[in-house]
Amino acid sequence: MLPPPGAARVLALSTLVNTVGRGVWLTASALFLTRSVGLSVTQVGLGLTVTALVSLVVSTPAGYLADRYGPRGIQFVALLFCGGLTAALALVGSFASFLVVSIAMALAEAAFRGARGAVIAGAVPADQRVRTRAYLRATTNVGISVGAALAGVGIAVDTRAGYLALIMVDAVSFVVAAAILTRLAPIPPVAAPAHGPRLVALRDRPFLVFTLLDGLMSMHFGLLNIALPLWIASHTTAPRWLISVLMLVNTTMVVLFQVRAARGTEEVAGAARASRRAGAAIAVACLLFAASGAGATPVAVALLLAGSFTHVIGELWQSAAGWGISFGLAPAHAQGQYQGAYGMGMQLGGMLAPVVVTTLAIGWGVPGWLVLGALFVILGALMPPVVRWASHTRKPEPELAKV
Repeated sequence: MLPPPGAARVLALSTLVNTVGRGVWLTASALFLTRSVGLSVTQVGLGLTVTALVSLVVSTPAGYLADRYGPRGIQFVALLFCGGLTAALALVGSFASFLVVSIAMALAEAAFRGARGAVIAGAVPADQRVRTRAYLRATTNVGISVGAALAGVGIAVDTRAGYLALIMVDAVSFVVAAAILTRLAPIPPVAAPAHGPRLVALRDRPFLVFTLLDGLMSMHFGLLNIALPLWIASHTTAPRWLISVLMLVNTTMVVLFQVRAARGTEEVAGAARASRRAGAAIAVACLLFAASGAGATPVAVALLLAGSFTHVIGELWQSAAGWGISFGLAPAHAQGQYQGAYGMGMQLGGMLAPVVVTTLAIGWGVPGWLVLGALFVILGALMPPVVRWASHTRKPEPELAKV
């Protein structure tokens, strides 16, 4: 649970503080925007879609800025901007003002995410980068869970003052996380290549294919968060409270086993094999979820629990594999922009997942679960040849311009 002393521990502590605030906001945001601000559900959904598209577009350029100007400084500034913009949500009174603040927040968060990968690459030895990302993911799950519990107090009060207090908790968390980040040693900027394009990640076709495959694979997160609750409620005899149990199983296993699951993914070949295993595990989970709709309550509960355990094993492997491949294929002078490009895949998967998993799993029923399982097997099986292709196209580090 606790990284060794040094950069990894500083990053974990900063992440913990920040994700407690994020957990507060993620839990309370929809209610604040609809019940306190007065926005419609459609307006909230449209605003979130627009901001997701903005974040998708600027991810790689934001990572490029982190490479050129120093990732620790960019991440520090981005956290402060996020804190200020979160506090500005208290002034939102219309859809237009919500959209303005949300787009500005998307830009700041894209800068933060692009810089985060470069910070890890610059502050942590190469053989410890994936392990550090695993620690940070486990920490993130702890922080969001704590934040969600804190948000329950404000939601129970259900007053504007209560929601504003939750917003301020989130805003302060960004500032405190930025302050903790100053304990890291400065990470110098890396000069751009003396010749050629600047956004090389967007011209790296093998890497973009990997990003697409990994992003489509990440749609599996929608199985647990979106498809499974609807499936349990409408297609099985299992009690609805089991939804919370399955969420708790997932979070607990990520916290306890993500670091262990990252072993063997430090090299791109091992990471690609882990991605193939992940596709197979998630496919088995889809079969178990599909079968749960035909049995009596005890059988349905057993199948859903088994599917949840199998799914989270695939999730652990898929996450670790993505980190190992994205770090391993990125040139030293462009870790920030490559991590930003890698993040585009995850964002794309997050945007597609609600439509894909609900259409197939809920709309088509058992055949849809089978299609989803086949899709994840294919995506996982494609990863090793794509990674081999990408590895064979890596070039020597170019001559860098003077900073």
